[in-house]
Amino acid sequence: MATLQYDKTGRLLFTKEMKNEYTLLMPMMLPIHFGFFEEIFRLHGYNAVILDTTGQDIIDEGLRSVHNDFCYPALLTTGQLLHALKSGEYDMNKTALVMSQTGGGCRASNYIHIIRKALKNQNLEHVPVISFNLVGMEKNPGFKMTPKIIAQLTYAVIYGDLLMWISNQTRPYEKNSGDTDRLLESWMRAIKREIQKSTSFLPKAANEKFIQIVRDFHAIERTTQDKIKVGIVGEIYIKYAALGNNNLEEFLHNEDVEVVMPPLLDFALYSLNNVLVDYRIYHKGYIKTTVVKWIFRFIYALQDKVNSAIANYSDFRPMQSFERIKELVKGYVDTGNKMGEGWLLTAEMLELIDAGIDNIICTQPFGCLPNHIVGKGMIRRIKQNHPESNIVAIDFDPGATKINQENRIKLMLATARRNMQSTSCRIPALETGKQTV
Repeated sequence: MATLQYDKTGRLLFTKEMKNEYTLLMPMMLPIHFGFFEEIFRLHGYNAVILDTTGQDIIDEGLRSVHNDFCYPALLTTGQLLHALKSGEYDMNKTALVMSQTGGGCRASNYIHIIRKALKNQNLEHVPVISFNLVGMEKNPGFKMTPKIIAQLTYAVIYGDLLMWISNQTRPYEKNSGDTDRLLESWMRAIKREIQKSTSFLPKAANEKFIQIVRDFHAIERTTQDKIKVGIVGEIYIKYAALGNNNLEEFLHNEDVEVVMPPLLDFALYSLNNVLVDYRIYHKGYIKTTVVKWIFRFIYALQDKVNSAIANYSDFRPMQSFERIKELVKGYVDTGNKMGEGWLLTAEMLELIDAGIDNIICTQPFGCLPNHIVGKGMIRRIKQNHPESNIVAIDFDPGATKINQENRIKLMLATARRNMQSTSCRIPALETGKQTV
């Protein structure tokens, strides 16, 4: 067993010795993306396990371990990690927990401290908790975010976004049920194999792969039937994680609608943009700002290649550019508003409407004050400027029942169907009018 080491503040460190012996447990958010993350961490010698567990037991564990004043995502991620730790599947003396830490004003920066407090209360203080962040907080000898890992994770996000984006545009229209999911699984396995056999996973032929992925999905036989499109926005964990939103995406698929999930890369670009905004407002961190500008251009160029592949080799809808998203939010929320999802949440709703997707679910977790301000708080203003929009805010917390959530969504979908039928009925009338004249 590795010798426990602490820093000057008394924080338990994850050491180099632990890297060779320990299993790292991480909470799930996006199955496609995080599946690639898991392989990248294993490529660098970490025995990483992304938890895909669900169920009431996790919520109950979170309720026992986290003060009820904290937000629902904190409760769920803490509950999932502790539930796995105590499941008997892992050696408690050779297991560490990994939690993302943003460093911003959201309580997400404090999740890691909540987990440590819960471990202490349950006499599990010997379990290290690692901060997964890109800003140099809480350094550990045995866990380092090197430039190579960051670059590889960026490619993983790009591939994950592309697969999520076009599979959602294919699945509702496929003529042969299951074609989309089979192709998605095939491409996920192929990318994972590339990670496993690579010493760097910085694919030189990424652009060719983007094109091939798009072509493969475009080749799936699809109907031309027009279907309701529903965008999902909100707090980042609840928006994406099936555990947090009661399998919202699956529910919508079963309702025979096209689900539109905003790319994860938008949140990464938003986080980088916050550094540039800080420099504009406070004139601090010139060197950091210069580096971030270079990273921003690199990532933006990758997203542009993905959009070019979609536009040139398929009839799928491309992703909106980040600069377009920033332009849309003007007059609503200043880009200096960066607590939690900040201005991006408002922008995502406007982005969907701009793309003709008027039906939107805004996922609202308990305790997320920034989300309620820039999410639910902006809905009235958005509806005033866009009367065609059909937006519903759905609350997610330990006491919210799935049936109540689904009933509210079904009411929104009923409105969406009436609006679609009304629009389709008006078009022939206009054409008849032209013929009469």
